[in-house]
Amino acid sequence: MTTRNKRIGTYLLVALGGLLLGWLLFGGRGSEQGHDHDGEVAGTTEYTCSMHPQIRQDGPGKCPLCGMDLIPLSNGGGGGNTSRYVLEMTPEAIALSNIQTTKLEMVNPENELTLSGRVSLNEQQVSSITAKFPGRIERLYVNFTGQEVRRGERLASLYSPELITAQRELQEAVRAKELMPELYQAARAKLKLWKLTDAQIKRIENASDIITNFDIYSDAAGVVTERLVSTGDYVTTGSALFEVANLSSVWVVLDAYEADLSWIKKGGNITFTVPGIPGKEFTAKVAFITPVLDPTTRAIEVRAEVQNPGNQLKPGMFADARIKTSTGVKGQSLSVPSSAVLWTGKRSVVYVKVAAEEMPAFEMREITLGPRMGERYVVESGLQPGEEVVTNGVFAVDGAAQLRGNYSMMSPPPAGGPKAPEAFQKQLTQLVDQYYTLKNALVASDIPAARQAAGTFVLKLGEVDMTKLDGKLHDQWMALLPTLKANAEAIQKSRDLEKQRAAFSPLSDHVIEAVKVFGMQHEVAYIQSCPMALGDKGAFWLSEIKDIRNPYFGEAMLACGETEETYRKGQSTGAAASDQPASMPQEHQH
Repeated sequence: MTTRNKRIGTYLLVALGGLLLGWLLFGGRGSEQGHDHDGEVAGTTEYTCSMHPQIRQDGPGKCPLCGMDLIPLSNGGGGGNTSRYVLEMTPEAIALSNIQTTKLEMVNPENELTLSGRVSLNEQQVSSITAKFPGRIERLYVNFTGQEVRRGERLASLYSPELITAQRELQEAVRAKELMPELYQAARAKLKLWKLTDAQIKRIENASDIITNFDIYSDAAGVVTERLVSTGDYVTTGSALFEVANLSSVWVVLDAYEADLSWIKKGGNITFTVPGIPGKEFTAKVAFITPVLDPTTRAIEVRAEVQNPGNQLKPGMFADARIKTSTGVKGQSLSVPSSAVLWTGKRSVVYVKVAAEEMPAFEMREITLGPRMGERYVVESGLQPGEEVVTNGVFAVDGAAQLRGNYSMMSPPPAGGPKAPEAFQKQLTQLVDQYYTLKNALVASDIPAARQAAGTFVLKLGEVDMTKLDGKLHDQWMALLPTLKANAEAIQKSRDLEKQRAAFSPLSDHVIEAVKVFGMQHEVAYIQSCPMALGDKGAFWLSEIKDIRNPYFGEAMLACGETEETYRKGQSTGAAASDQPASMPQEHQH
């Protein structure tokens, strides 16, 4: 027993020694790792949910939507761009997603639509042969559809008791013609109403017996497309017997969808082919566009009339057509490949490559599109010539933007506050144009021109009708107005270039704020800055061109500065500056 107790004691000592050794070797390291992790988490300022990237908060926690742990939000590559419109990606991620860009082009707004349809009867050349008097079909001389008939050709014979009675009346009237000429004329008129010819009526007058069967003749030439009666059928006056179509001209009826309607105009040229006549092209012009959309196919019928010598085109044939047309706009228009556009409801989104960035970056841009031209769309607003848009891998870019918590196709930017009326925006646009004139005079270091431009600016400022604004927008304009006027007047009165430039800085701040708050009608404007202006204090200005033309130094340092922000029409209006009073323009830091 003593030996056994010694063995148990030895095992316990070995176990305790192992635990102590493990704590010495790994306990400190685990503590150190835990400390580093805490420090890493403490250094992250924003957290998001991997399933709901729109959730963002300053510390760790649970997602309020799904309950998952929030994860630190990566800045995407160290470029330092904090705009939620711009997504930075590493070159490796771009290569992995096969992201490709295409430079925008100016093109002639012409399009070639490819439409499908069919050849059909020309309804204006279709005649319906009807019974002119009631009776029974005794014999048919046209027995099948497709049979060609000539005008005046006999089609059927009809037995009519009513016509037999009318014959007797006429023959009796002929005998009493000298005594009662009115009765004779009435009997003849009755048969005339039944479309009997003068020869048939004369034959009845001269006949000694009654004609029991009368022939029905075709009053049109063409092909019998429908036989509506058989031998022995009883018909009434006006009953349709045959349909006869003249195939010397036919219709080509094409189906056009809503998106194509802006390209289709009456009189447009159509080129089409039919499988039954390979190698031959037919031409026609758009003669009619149906005014009502088919609710089932969501299509409009486009119709053209084409001559058909030799009856080559058969009604019912399929047709493949091309329509070359244009929007009617003179000159060239900006276009974007259709593969670059993401659609969500009424919004059209593209990703534009951002130039002059340390890391590859793409800016989400909402644009307004015109009609489609094959594989491209006409761009009405939102893009500029020479810009590059993502055309391959656009969904990968948008997905990365969603995971990053940026604005994306499914996470649009907030709509902002109340929008300034277009009439006010038009006035502000004219004021900005005069500001550009003043800015360009300072770029040229032209004191007299700057004074004159500032004076005109003051006049246009007084012409702005502030009654078009109400509520918060009116208050914001009233807060901006005194500083705009005071600084413009200071430039107008000064004969010192440096003093003019000193007054130009606060004037620019307030013009920039006015554009952000109220919006204007120019498609784009560039907010630019120079950190060395005004004795290294730095200053901003608004420019109509992207190239730097420094108004604070002129020729001395013409290209000093950079573009800080790009304003685009409709991107930021109403509440853009609502976080700070309009009378306190934001101080720019460098």
